[in-house]
Amino acid sequence: MTDLNTHSAERQLLRQLFDAAVHAVDPLVCVPPALPERPRQGRVIVLGAGKAAARMALAVERAWGLDGESARAGDGLAPVQGLVVTRYGHGEPTQCIKVLEAGHPLSDAASADATLQMVALAQSARPQDLVLCLISGGGSALMSLPAEGISAVDKRRVIAQLLQCGAPIADINHVRCQLSAVKGGKLAQACRDAKLVTLVISDVPGDDPAIVASGPTLPDTSTPAMALEILQRYRVALPESVRYLLEHQCVPAEPLAQGPRKVVVIATAQHSMEAAAQLARQHGLQPLVLGGSLEGESRDVAAVHAGIARQIRAFGQPLVAPCVILSGGETTVTVRGTGRGGRNAEFLLALAHAAADVPRLYALACDTDGIDGMEDNAGALLDPGSLARAKALGLSARDFLDRNDAYSYFSALGDLVVTGPTRTNVNDFRAILLR
Repeated sequence: MTDLNTHSAERQLLRQLFDAAVHAVDPLVCVPPALPERPRQGRVIVLGAGKAAARMALAVERAWGLDGESARAGDGLAPVQGLVVTRYGHGEPTQCIKVLEAGHPLSDAASADATLQMVALAQSARPQDLVLCLISGGGSALMSLPAEGISAVDKRRVIAQLLQCGAPIADINHVRCQLSAVKGGKLAQACRDAKLVTLVISDVPGDDPAIVASGPTLPDTSTPAMALEILQRYRVALPESVRYLLEHQCVPAEPLAQGPRKVVVIATAQHSMEAAAQLARQHGLQPLVLGGSLEGESRDVAAVHAGIARQIRAFGQPLVAPCVILSGGETTVTVRGTGRGGRNAEFLLALAHAAADVPRLYALACDTDGIDGMEDNAGALLDPGSLARAKALGLSARDFLDRNDAYSYFSALGDLVVTGPTRTNVNDFRAILLR
């Protein structure tokens, strides 16, 4: 059996690349430079949703000096209040901005309660107020309120089917907008004439802020007909209330309120990959950045990465080893088995199988939020001895792939990457190191 210490330097370097990628998009790093000046008149109402929302709120308080005594003492500037909702276990100790936790990837009663409170705060905004909206990936489930005429149970049932069938996030969020009372710009409508600034940490390929968290403060680009076509394409069983809503909702969306509006995307997968590429160069590795918008089935994306690695090793194209291949985006998994595992672990297991003939290959695939799917790991690590160690334990990569059980495979090898919640989210991060 291969000793893990044989590959410890490469494994540590992969983890350092991931840590650098996450640090670059930490809200404490990327929120302060994007903040508007805190006004002297009116109020500042902070609203937010997503896996990074609590840390974004903490970043606001620290940047504005609201995390100490000044949080309780008047400083001549507009008072700050608000509410953000994040995933269970992703909270932060804030002073002025209330943090609630709710369900993800499927919404729950806490999601609806937090959203109702948020809408009430938005509706209280006056023209002299500033509404600061903090949006990140995961906000679609966390900021959840069904459209009139459908129940939360029916809405949740539809979204759960889409999540299981491998639909891309843009399609899922188009449907969410049509089934929601708050997404697709409806939160902005509630703010009426108040000034509205939205800061976005993007977890979607292409970084369209209207897709992140289903765009609660941006105009809706979807239509009921579009949502219905998506649901039919993926053969989703529709509750009658949902079908009726989509077939009869002919009234065009109400235009956004006319108060000043500003949207800034402050962190993306590209930022994380650039940070990792810079660190790779410092370690004498040429980085090949494939982009932050890769989509597709995890095992198909893995096959493409394996092909690139094979070309580098065999022909020195498009670059020469030692090098590192970096990519981001959001892959999907069409669940057919009953095993455990998120899309990053599945990518890595498929890579182990597809690149078994590529020598001196090391790889890491992790979700930058620290949670791969619904498991407790961020992702996993792969080294040249992984398949041999697995074989010695009687484990077949092909069998585990067939069961969608990548978590169990890498757990048995001791190769899971467990970080806990990072409180940011720019989606997948993949690094393949060729020595």
